[in-house]
Amino acid sequence: MPVSPVTRGICCLALVTAACPAPSAAADPPWRRHTIDAADRAAFKRGADGVRLADINGDGRLDVTTGWEQGGAIRVCVNPGPAAARRPWPAVTVGKVQSPEDAVFADLDGDGRLDVVSSCEGKTRSIFVHWAPADRNRWRDPKAWTTGAIPAVAGKQAWMYALPLDIDRRHGIDLLVGSKGKAAGVGWLESPADPRDLSGWKYHRLVDAGWIMSLEPHDVDGDGDTDVVVSDRRGPRRGVYWLENPGAKSSRAGRTWPRHEIGATGIEVLFLAVGDLDGDGVPDVLSAARQGRLSYCRRTRQGWSEHSIPLPDRFRYGKGVAIGDINGDRQPDIVAGGWH
Repeated sequence: MPVSPVTRGICCLALVTAACPAPSAAADPPWRRHTIDAADRAAFKRGADGVRLADINGDGRLDVTTGWEQGGAIRVCVNPGPAAARRPWPAVTVGKVQSPEDAVFADLDGDGRLDVVSSCEGKTRSIFVHWAPADRNRWRDPKAWTTGAIPAVAGKQAWMYALPLDIDRRHGIDLLVGSKGKAAGVGWLESPADPRDLSGWKYHRLVDAGWIMSLEPHDVDGDGDTDVVVSDRRGPRRGVYWLENPGAKSSRAGRTWPRHEIGATGIEVLFLAVGDLDGDGVPDVLSAARQGRLSYCRRTRQGWSEHSIPLPDRFRYGKGVAIGDINGDRQPDIVAGGWH
């Protein structure tokens, strides 16, 4: 299942079983924390702002990329395997940019090497591509990585999130992107015939937004193409909704993606996760809310039914959330992160 951004900006964690969501339940012993890439001011590593996962070297293990928002380093950390996983991982700084909010793996040029895309807010307001070296053996050499901004969106919006997705079924991977603040929106960047020609990328705006937090890929309507589930934190239409992918041909023709409401309307939602919580075979949507709870949107034949799951009292409000079988009982559990 897709990795949820539960790891983004987490200050504390809570495990909530689907069967027993009461906040007064006795706490389990805390999990041990292992640092795989330590903060280092001299190395521009300050304020790591979440992680995205992918197998960069083909060894079957999930590796990590992250943007250090206050320092500006974009890092790749390669999973060394179980025996060494509790120690710092082999890593490289693939680029340095200002105010990176998000970093994600994507093979944009189709050469079989995963590049990294960083989305920046602050005064930078740009999206960068960090091209991986052609020689896989040079991945740990920072000089072998090259960085360039995509002109179509440079300085235009405070970019918060990028989702690699082949939208128009030509020229490889495109990028679905979201932003916050003035002129914020969700749109997509169309890859040109030569993806390395960053001047050839084109931006297509889909919907206005206030503060995009999540863009989760999921075929909501079951028509075979990938729709996107969105959490929007601010603005008059904040909440959780999904954008219907009209298909490659329609996207190439400039058709918009219809918006469909899911829930949490008017609530300050943060990150979300998609998964089957009730075991009916239909994925539901779970989002963290600033109001100290999770919004559980259960999908039914009639639409969406919204329920509230309270977080423990020590949480001021929720930030991230993920769905998975944590204790091995074949039941979906919830991992939630927030501030306290």
